[in-house]
Amino acid sequence: MKMKLSMSKIVGGCRLGILTNFGKKETQSMEIPGCLLYTKMGSAPHLTHDTLQMVQDVPVVAQLSLSALADLHEVLAEYKEGIRKFIGMPESVVYCSLHDPVSCSPTGYNNNKAVSIWGCGGRMELRASKFMAIQQVIQPDWFQCLSDGDILAGEVSKKRVRKSVDRSLSFLDECLQLQDKSPELQQSLMIGVIEGGNVLEERLRSARETAKRPVGGFLLDGFQGSAMTKETKLELLALVTAELPEDKPRLIHGIGRPDEVMECIERGVDIFESFFPYLVTERGCALTFNYDYHPNPERAAIKENEQTDVGRKEDETFNGPQGITSFEICLEKKRYQDDFGPLVDGCFCYCCQNHSRAYVHHLLITKEMLAKVLLMIHNFQHYFGFFCSVRNALKEDMVDQLKKIIISQSL
Repeated sequence: MKMKLSMSKIVGGCRLGILTNFGKKETQSMEIPGCLLYTKMGSAPHLTHDTLQMVQDVPVVAQLSLSALADLHEVLAEYKEGIRKFIGMPESVVYCSLHDPVSCSPTGYNNNKAVSIWGCGGRMELRASKFMAIQQVIQPDWFQCLSDGDILAGEVSKKRVRKSVDRSLSFLDECLQLQDKSPELQQSLMIGVIEGGNVLEERLRSARETAKRPVGGFLLDGFQGSAMTKETKLELLALVTAELPEDKPRLIHGIGRPDEVMECIERGVDIFESFFPYLVTERGCALTFNYDYHPNPERAAIKENEQTDVGRKEDETFNGPQGITSFEICLEKKRYQDDFGPLVDGCFCYCCQNHSRAYVHHLLITKEMLAKVLLMIHNFQHYFGFFCSVRNALKEDMVDQLKKIIISQSL
């Protein structure tokens, strides 16, 4: 199977196009820039398959992590019908990543022959043969190839970075050979992983060598976290994507904030994860950022009031690893107990159409499970709507206006 990427426009590095001919039935299509549906073991966090139907513009590709599935490989081997049917999503397109983007894995456990992942049962060491055997029983549509991305923490020597690239290329070659011999994986697309830390020459070597292999797309790994400065990340992304063929998609892990997404799109990245709405929900918060790039003075005034809300900067922490960002409001705060407006004015999600900020505040304070359900519905829809707005802005040549609006809301 060969996935097809048709580009309709490239504006200042931003790529607008559509992916077709992917998935087992080859009938799905996906517009880029876009995102994946973040899941826990195949289910959207806090939502059932039925409540997920309340969310509009849900991505066609669901992301599952190998770290969560690896412990089930013996069960799946006996089941023999793949992960889609096992999780009750037979029509879904499944992308299997190595790690869950919201979980931090211990470092220092990879070696020349194996990569370590952490599941419910603890550490599992994966050689290429075991990794591909697990992929055979999962039968994903896309899967991230085994790679050594364990170079995120602190200062890492150039020698260690070089070793990371060498190992990842070696794993890629071995996995490609094993895929050729596997009937179960003939319809699956392997995503080649580009490593190299913050060392430009290694990043470029990784990109060039990976591009020579018959992979379905590219994953830009190692840009999550704070090991690199923002300037270094953006410079590396621009230089690396310039080395990649235009007819294959570029994915990135660990980037979720709207301002960071816009900057990455501008540098040629196509597909993102959607773990950010989940993190916002876990904080008891609602996404409220404005992504309407058409002039709207009334909406701008509302946003201005939200940003300058008395006391907000005094009792909320912005931009920390788990801190509340400027793109959301914390509904656990006492000031929302008498706020009977929707989470976001003009939002058409189920929560905003039927409930108020005061009600969600009450649910959070009383520890009701419904609070996270309603927040997840809203946050997913708001986030997916943001990506729709990005694509529309590209179509209308207004992406610069959208970027200015998003960046103005970041702190």
